[in-house]
Parts: sequence; C-alpha cells; structure tokens
Amino acid sequence: MILDKINKPNDIKNIDPNEYPILASEIRKFLIEKISKTGGHLSSNLGVVELTMALHLSFNLPKDKIIWDVGHQSYTHKLLTGRKEGFDSLRTFGGMSGFPKRCESDYDAFDTGHSSTSVSAGLGIATARDILKKRFKVVSVIGDGSITGGMAYEAFNNASKIKGNFIIVLNDNEMSIAPNVGAISDLLNDFRVSDRYKDLKERIARNISHLPDGRRIAKKIKQVKDNLKGRLMPGQIVNSLGIDYFGPIDGHDIQKMIKTFRLAKQIKGPVVVHVLTKKGKGYAHAEEYPDSYHGVSPFDLETGKAVGKSDRPSYAGVFSKKICELAGNNEKIVGITAAMPDGVGLKEFSARFPNRYFDVGIAEAHATTFAAGLAVTGLIPVFAVYSSFLQRGYDQILHDVCIQNLKVIFAIDHAGLVGNDGETHQGIFDISYLSSIPGMTVLAPKNGKELEACLEYAVNEAQGPIALRYPSGTASDFLSDRMEPVCYGKAEVLYKEKDICLLAVGRMTETAAAVRDMLKEQGYKVSLINMRFVKPFDTELLKKLSKDHKLFVTIEENVARGGFGEAVAAFAQGNLMKTAVLSIALPDKYIEHGNVKLLWKETGIDPDSVFKRIVDCAKENGVKNA
Repeated sequence: MILDKINKPNDIKNIDPNEYPILASEIRKFLIEKISKTGGHLSSNLGVVELTMALHLSFNLPKDKIIWDVGHQSYTHKLLTGRKEGFDSLRTFGGMSGFPKRCESDYDAFDTGHSSTSVSAGLGIATARDILKKRFKVVSVIGDGSITGGMAYEAFNNASKIKGNFIIVLNDNEMSIAPNVGAISDLLNDFRVSDRYKDLKERIARNISHLPDGRRIAKKIKQVKDNLKGRLMPGQIVNSLGIDYFGPIDGHDIQKMIKTFRLAKQIKGPVVVHVLTKKGKGYAHAEEYPDSYHGVSPFDLETGKAVGKSDRPSYAGVFSKKICELAGNNEKIVGITAAMPDGVGLKEFSARFPNRYFDVGIAEAHATTFAAGLAVTGLIPVFAVYSSFLQRGYDQILHDVCIQNLKVIFAIDHAGLVGNDGETHQGIFDISYLSSIPGMTVLAPKNGKELEACLEYAVNEAQGPIALRYPSGTASDFLSDRMEPVCYGKAEVLYKEKDICLLAVGRMTETAAAVRDMLKEQGYKVSLINMRFVKPFDTELLKKLSKDHKLFVTIEENVARGGFGEAVAAFAQGNLMKTAVLSIALPDKYIEHGNVKLLWKETGIDPDSVFKRIVDCAKENGVKNA
C-alpha cells in the first residue's frame, strides 16, 4: 500500500506523482474504516483528501502555515503529519482531537472549532510575519458554508490591505455553476494559472507604461478585463476587494491544484484559490446524504447505519415534534436555524411550514437580530441553536433582544457537556452568559416531556426573551410520570424532607436523584428540587426550605463562575440565611473531548464524586445521619 509509506511529516513528497490517485483512494478507505469505529466528521473529510494532499505537496510545513476553518476537515492533514496511529483513539478522552490543536502538533498552526475564523487568523499570522520580516507562506482554508459568516467578510475586507503573500483557499462543495459558464471559466483559468500568462501580463504592463498616455490605456484594458471576468467568473466580489482570484478549479485534480498554488505563492498580496470538491466523495452513503454524514457516531460500513443507536427520541427530536405541533396551531411561530436544520430539529418544520422557516447560514449574530426584527412585529421567532454557537450572538442577545424585552425563544440544544467534539463545542457557559443579561429568562427541563411543557410555556405564556437549555443525545424519560405545571419562576419539589436539599438543574436532576438514594442509604434526610427555572429561580421556595435545611447543594452542568450555584450562594448570603451552600459545578476551565459520562467523572459531577463531596460538607456543617 502507498499509505504505508506515509509515517512522518512530509513523507508525501517522496511519493511518485503517478501514485497520487492511489494514495487518495487509500486515505479515503482508511478514514472510512477508522471513523466507522470511533465516530467523527466523515463527509467533510472525504471531500478534501486531494486538496489536503496538494497543499502538503505545494508548501513547506511546518514553516509554512495552514489554517483550517472550523477544523473538522483536518483528518487527512493529521494523517499526512505523522498521526496515523492516533486515529484509533480519535475523539476519545486522552486521545487525538477531531480538530487542529497546537498542543498536539507543530503542524497545526491554529486551534479551530467554530466557523468563519480562518481568514482572520491567517491574516493575523501573515501580518505578524511581515512585521517580523520572516519568510513563510500562510494559507487559510475556508468552506462555502463558512463564508456565510459575517466574520469572514470582515476578514476579506481587511485582507485586501496586506502587502505580503496571503493565500485563501475557498473549498466549495455545493456551488452550482451553469455548464457553459463553468466551461468558459475553466478555459480562462487554465490560461490564467499558467506561467506563460503571468509573464505575458507583466510584459504587456511594462510595454504599455512606456507609451504616451500609457496609464490611461492600461486602466481601460483593466476595466474591459474586469468586466469580462466579472461576467464569466464567480470571483467578481473578490476582485472588487482588490484580491486576486484563481478558479474555480477541480478540487480533486492534484496536479492542477499544485500548478495553481505555485502561481498563487508568487502573488504579492492576498489571493483566493477557488476549488470545487464533492462532500462525502468515495463513500456512497456520504455522497448521497452529505449532511447526514457530516458528524457521525460509529456506524456499519455496509449499511451506513449508526451502531447502538437508541430507539428513543433525541432531545432535538422531541423539540421537532413539539414545535411543529405548536406551529400548526399558531401561525405566528417562525423557525430559525444557522445552517443546522437536522442538528437542531427544524427539518420537519421546514417541510411543513416553508414560509415560516429561515436558514440564515452560519450567522448566529445575524440570526439573533433577525429574530428580534421578527419579534418587533408580533411574530414569535424560535431560534434553535447549539449552546456553544449561540455564544457568537451574545452582543445581539443583549442589545437587540433583551434591552427591548422582545419575545424571542432560544431553543438551546447541546447544553452542558457534549463529549467528543471537545473544548470548542462544550455547552458549559450558557447559564453564566445568559443569566448575566437583565430580562432574560432561562429554563432547564429535567427530561424530554418537560422540554415539551417548557416550549409550550415559552410560546403561549412567556412575555419576553426566554431560553430553554437542554442536552444533546437521547431524551431522558426520568420521572416523566411526575410533572407539575410550568409556572413562571417556580421550581418543582420532587422529594421533601429536611437537613440536606439538592437543588438540581436540567439533566443533573437525574444525577441528583442517584445521589439522594446514596445519601438515604447512609441515613441522611434529603430533599430534591428540580429547579427548572435557572433565572429567575424560586427564591420564595428557598426561603421556606432554609428553615429546616442546614445544607443547600446546587448541581449544574455549567462552569462555576457566574453559574446557578454562585447565584444561590449570593442569595443565601444576602438574605442572612444560616443554610450553607455547596456548589457542584464544572471547573472554570476548558474541558477536552471524551465520552460524556467519563467527563462527568473527570470533572467531579458524577454521582459518586458528588456524594463524597456532600458527605464531607455535611460533616463540616453539623448535618448528622441517623
């Protein structure tokens, strides 16, 4: 196998060019087999195999820098930089990350995990290179999906000012170009990317400059050229920013890409290389359904179906069913997603209510203010989004939604630890950043049934901005037979005793119930409260409970700083309560990738760890067991 020759960085440069297609095929087979066992990002990686090979063949790594936007397409890059063995532990705790990590390899130039960042980061590195008078190339790879993010446009605008070489690779796997335009573009590009064209262009510029009125003539020629180019090529916007443009070219033709990169490296200033790739290439199931195979759990190679997947609905599935039911009875409900209709459960909504469904692309800040505009008119916008991605709209939540007290519903999926995607995707800050905003209401349902009730409350009763946070994965049916009506700011008392009171948030209610059983076995008297409302929380209930409880224990899947526990402690102190407060929360640090239950244990919020901390704290505060 050709792949056996790839064991350390830059080994690919020793491969015979005639063997490139074979190597590409072997890399795809390798990735499919490994990802089928570990899970990971499949279709995006299969689409960039040849592009990654061409980049490694064209540039001198690690001296030259490649910055991957999002980074979930960096598997081939990792394979070509000596990390073949790491794929057996891909995205597992202590194993290789599914994203670029500078701490993992010198060949990873910049940590990425969220979209639309690579051009900004690359521009910063290239600018620093020029200031420091160093000599190396900088390449930022960005996809056609990522380029919908406003940050990318800000970066493109700024990139036009750089004097040194800076290459932006636009990886386009969905762009539709009419055949005749595509053919003309290819013909023109074949001519433009040749050294002969470059030499001819420079000779014409030199000769015209010596003619009388040469500058005016050159300007007219450039206007004609740009007009023709703008009509025939998709680089009109790029050129209008003062950035050179090559493409579109076949992103699976390694030799053509090498040829193009060779020319792009000679450009003084920014240049865009536009490549066309096929997402999911090489695996029939991923080619047919690229979005479904974007991020996958372990799957069967033959059928493509997930292995060990629960038959119970996911939280996204519960949300999907309920929002469609509510929208069928209320024409004011509008659904919004930032390029993730499947992930957040709005696909069915889009089919049933197409005129009330909006996919705004990867643009969470825009989605938030767009929702605010809808809310001003009296509509009820529901923005379904992952917790970590909503962080990108914090300013808009504060300024455009909450200051105006607009009724925007934030359906926040993937709240809490999400596991294998790691630091950039853990939804462990939303309680802190949402609770800091005046006027925002935050709910955390304990199970799937309560999510339905909270969503119904948000649509039919909430008066201002409201956020529902719930985890990824299979919806819990824990205590689904017990549920008090959802009332503003009121918690749900599950068990009422005395001495120790567990105040649980969201899915931590199930953890708290397990801890309560352990404490009961040791003779402690323990109450359990499903707080449900994180903000505002049920202060009246806490005042009552403080009369016969010596210890409050808050349990949340959020960082400690600015979290629910901190708020309860401040409330207890401010009201001169004698009840001690023990806050069980995630540490104030970034949490790496790994199985969620394992991460609970590592961070001390699993039942055993919580039980031990409570027992120690109970002894310190004079709480006795029978």
